Amino acid sequence: MKTTLTTLGISLLVLAGCAGQKQTANDFIQENIDNAVAQETLQTDIIEKSGKILNPRTINKDGSIHYVPIDDWCSGFFPGNIWYTYELTGDKKWLPLAEKYTEALDSVQYLTWHHDVGFMIGSSYLNGYRFANKEEYKPVIIQTAKSLSTRFRPGAGVIQSWDADKGWQAERGWKCPVIIDNMMNLELLFEATKLSGDSTFYNVAKKHADTTMANHFRADNSCYHVVDYDPETGEVRKKQTAQGYADESSWARGQAWALYGYTMCYRYTHDAKYLAQAEKVYNFIFGNKNLPEDLVPYWDFDAPKIPNEPRDASAAACTASALYELSTYVTDKGYKETADRIMESLASPAYRAEVGTNGNFILMHSVGSIPHGAEIDVPLNYADYYFLEALKRKRDLSGRRACLPGRGALSFAAAGRRGGCGGAGGAFCGPARQLDGPGLWAGHGAHLRLGDPESEERMARQRVTYYK
Repeated sequence: MKTTLTTLGISLLVLAGCAGQKQTANDFIQENIDNAVAQETLQTDIIEKSGKILNPRTINKDGSIHYVPIDDWCSGFFPGNIWYTYELTGDKKWLPLAEKYTEALDSVQYLTWHHDVGFMIGSSYLNGYRFANKEEYKPVIIQTAKSLSTRFRPGAGVIQSWDADKGWQAERGWKCPVIIDNMMNLELLFEATKLSGDSTFYNVAKKHADTTMANHFRADNSCYHVVDYDPETGEVRKKQTAQGYADESSWARGQAWALYGYTMCYRYTHDAKYLAQAEKVYNFIFGNKNLPEDLVPYWDFDAPKIPNEPRDASAAACTASALYELSTYVTDKGYKETADRIMESLASPAYRAEVGTNGNFILMHSVGSIPHGAEIDVPLNYADYYFLEALKRKRDLSGRRACLPGRGALSFAAAGRRGGCGGAGGAFCGPARQLDGPGLWAGHGAHLRLGDPESEERMARQRVTYYK
């Protein structure tokens, strides 16, 4: 009896400690949601008063907001930010705005002259489908996947990123350039197979991921930015950079794209080699001697004037978002804790702008392309996008974690990692299944409501050991 009471007491203390941790996390999440709402309200008020549909990407040198046309590769991120604001708040006032800004991109589904349609439609239409059950968005997603697939070069086994016969790309002598960024566009293809039943998109995505894994990475697990192929034979012609410091340097956002891309590929395929690749990229990033203490990288890990080089908050935000997902597949290597540290840095005054400043963007200090002299130490809409996505994933994981006696904080999703079950934005699953209502779970016959004292007391009383 004494042993049982002692165990109960210890269990209740553990749960109380977890409740305190959860409250701290919830305060952080809510404060950042409130900040995002304030900035997005100012941003959308300007747009709505203009009587036009404007798409903010960054700020100009004079501090004015820089708006882009719908065929700009960044055009989907601002609608995506509004979808995340809607999802994070549940406030229906954001829904018509998200719909309007998204549907302005309708013609992008037929765009075939670059690979970025995955960014453009994935962050807008796909999020609308996920967050608001917009069934009418499915045909747009599928048609976009068809357009993206026209860029697949079977001889090389890759999706060609840029056309090589126009613009600055024509000056590089490339035939079939593929950039690491292209890994991010594969999500749209995987989703299109789920929505249509057509495995062509899945097969194209997997082949591209395999070819990229074979040719883009160095022995230290860093990646090149650009690999140029012969489109007919698949011969690798050049390994270079476009936005990094040098061909053999490690461009920070490129490493983030790689980490995120292979984590996402594992989600859809459950192929262990993609999970292993994501972990290798993680080890390169976080074992790099030039990564600052606050985990927000310089724009290139090999930039010559470190520490007097610009940081790239967009790379950090993308990395944090990827790590929250990776933490659901590999639970014992501190990936979530690393993501939390990055988010704490980004949410600090060093990177998060005061409301009403920074062109009404959330984050400061990102870099577009230093070699092109473009967007240096400015806000970028995709930095905000991945920050908000990471915030949602952090919230979802916080709501799905329980402290179990003798085991500390364990994710309910963790036990499902062998099955590789996960989803974008934190839609992760394991052997416990979610029932109706936030925080309500069923597992092995027990109904557990996280945050409910009676349920948590019952968990302690039963000395829950369901999740190994």
